[in-house]
Amino acid sequence: MPRRSSIVALVIAALACVVASYALRYLLMEGDQWVGRCVDDPGLLACQVRGTLGWMIHLRIIAWAALGCALLAFVLPGVWGWRLAVPGLLLGVPALALYTASLAVFAVVLALLRLVRAPAAAAR
Repeated sequence: MPRRSSIVALVIAALACVVASYALRYLLMEGDQWVGRCVDDPGLLACQVRGTLGWMIHLRIIAWAALGCALLAFVLPGVWGWRLAVPGLLLGVPALALYTASLAVFAVVLALLRLVRAPAAAAR
């Protein structure tokens, strides 16, 4: 895939990730109807997802995964660094929306810096 179309696909994926993250945050995590339902019946699948996601947010798992991917992507040369920056960005965006902005902002910045870095052949 040419570089331009892969960047367009990445921007579309990042926008979809932003929309899904905010929908998850405001509809499931902060939704008033789920608080009452999960108190009454915690065995519902949505309540289990809500609880697991709550622990992932509390332990900052998504943000640490994004930061790890972005740091590795920043130091790896070539196409492997670019390929690892994509999950760093796509994990960092939900981490920004899901209450772990302090770590996720570094992951997103590092991933974006790696994504816009010129390839080694073009830099010469």
